[in-house]
Amino acid sequence: MGVQGNEGAGKPLGMLPGLKVVEMGQNLAAPYASLILGDLGADVIKVEKPGGDDARGWGPPFVGDSSVSFHMMNRNKRSVVLSLDEEADHKVFLDLIRDADVFIHNLRPGVEHKLKADAETLRAVNPRLIYCSMSAFGHTGPMANRPGYEPLLQAFSGLIAINGDPSGPPSRVGPSVVDLGTGMWTVIGVLAAVLERQRTGVGGEVRTSLLETAVSWAGRHIADYGATGTIPPRVGTGHNSLTPYGAFEAADGPFIIAAGNDRLFAKLAAALERPKWASDPRFATNAARNEHRATLLPLISELVGRRTVSDWIACLERAGVPCAPIHSIPQVLEHPQTAAMDIVLDGADDRLKLTGLPLSINGERAGFGTTAPALDEYRDELVDSASAPESGNAR
Repeated sequence: MGVQGNEGAGKPLGMLPGLKVVEMGQNLAAPYASLILGDLGADVIKVEKPGGDDARGWGPPFVGDSSVSFHMMNRNKRSVVLSLDEEADHKVFLDLIRDADVFIHNLRPGVEHKLKADAETLRAVNPRLIYCSMSAFGHTGPMANRPGYEPLLQAFSGLIAINGDPSGPPSRVGPSVVDLGTGMWTVIGVLAAVLERQRTGVGGEVRTSLLETAVSWAGRHIADYGATGTIPPRVGTGHNSLTPYGAFEAADGPFIIAAGNDRLFAKLAAALERPKWASDPRFATNAARNEHRATLLPLISELVGRRTVSDWIACLERAGVPCAPIHSIPQVLEHPQTAAMDIVLDGADDRLKLTGLPLSINGERAGFGTTAPALDEYRDELVDSASAPESGNAR
């Protein structure tokens, strides 16, 4: 079992007491949605197929018997293995659903009907159930039944096309922003549906998809295209509508300057000992700077290249110009600001450097709670409780 099942420091926030969530998820999107709810205090039951969530094997690296990816998405959950195509296991599943508040899955479209885990079936068992289904390409349309993974949806939605340095090939956004974003949208839908249920007494259905999330992340570029008829170019670390705003190469490496308005540009010009730039018609306004970007950026680069990153960070901070070094992951972890925010949770195993929810409520962040469960770890407990008399669910 390794570290699984052990307690970490802290505990989930008690914001969702009594909310019972049944998750039938794999990989990232659905597990992340239930992770958020679990960190907020919900009781999360993870129903796994024989062999378990595929993400258990997404390594190396592994900690204990499971990949780091699985640990990231599955703390504060209880695991039970059920084969829904077997009558006895399906009965246990329905018993779990009977007093659940929320069911979340990211099964391939159509599989939920095959397993009799579709919205109509489950809401007939429990009319108060909030049924959440995630798909890859959406719940309607010619591609509704296609499966999908993060890079496919980044490619299909245009995210890869708009990301990367213009001198090189298009690039994937590093973090799985589509999967994680879909999990976040699902939680927003769940919380809205819980509030609606308090008014109506009945549950509802929440649908999200990787494609909808990905297209929404491309929203500003879509809006720019609609307004101009021109495809926004890739700008690397920069911004299509702001100048100067991105990475510049100092004598010993790159760092970020973000002079996002005319006041900040005037401060930058003064710090660069070029105060007249602020009144130069080519550079005086952001629109002008964008128009003359090809002239301005090389001028800034030539000056910035004369001094080190640390020199410029100190100089620009004194001048009130937003700037930042480009940190490596170890540098992020070692920085006192990261430590002060307590965003990296204190777990039972030092190898599990897992980030917590990026929010605090009443000054408190959700702690680690319990580590990701071993496969089927809670079978005895959950199968017995599913057969017990109904205890009622959150109202």
